[in-house]
Amino acid sequence: MNSIASAIDHTLLRPTATAADIEQLCREARHWNFASVCLAPVHVALAAGLLQDSRVAVGTVVGFPCGYDLPETKAFAARSALAAGATEIDMVIHLGAALEGRLASIHADITAVVAAVPGALVKVIIECCYLTDEQKTVLTETVVAAGAAYVKTSTGFAPGGATPADVALLHRVAAGRISVKAAGGIRDLAAARAMLAAGASRLGTSSGVAIVQAESRLRKGTPA
Repeated sequence: MNSIASAIDHTLLRPTATAADIEQLCREARHWNFASVCLAPVHVALAAGLLQDSRVAVGTVVGFPCGYDLPETKAFAARSALAAGATEIDMVIHLGAALEGRLASIHADITAVVAAVPGALVKVIIECCYLTDEQKTVLTETVVAAGAAYVKTSTGFAPGGATPADVALLHRVAAGRISVKAAGGIRDLAAARAMLAAGASRLGTSSGVAIVQAESRLRKGTPA
């Protein structure tokens, strides 16, 4: 059985994060073989240097957490992050446009970022807690059409985070064309497993170490 670590984007997006915090994050990611670290753009170069001889990817955020930067600003930010060593970009769509149903605008927003970072994985955050199921459905189709690699549930900075029901909906609509990332409120092994069972293939969480430690204890037959 593969470890849950391979699905975790080990996340630190606190505005107060220091270089020492990032160094610790990268040590943990290397030790546990997490899929990636996800951190603020200002920390990308440091993380890329620390992880250059590992299999841990370096991810960052664009338009985060509100999504209302101009598409050209998001594209520039993504391009700059790629130059600094990031290989995964988690971008936030313009939520106001999403609520108004301006799908062409959302499509242009995403394609600007995708075009700016050829070869990188682009994950598109649609912030499910603000959306109806119908809006989640049409936005997932828009993410697919725009050429991104993932649709992502949440920033973790909104009133609500990932739910198994939302993950299942996005997974069903994506239908294997793109992947689903769950994020926001995933703080223990049970929650992480529920998201994976619902169809997520990546988990954004700042509780990655606690989650994999709990999994390790279970495998050893000790209480989680």
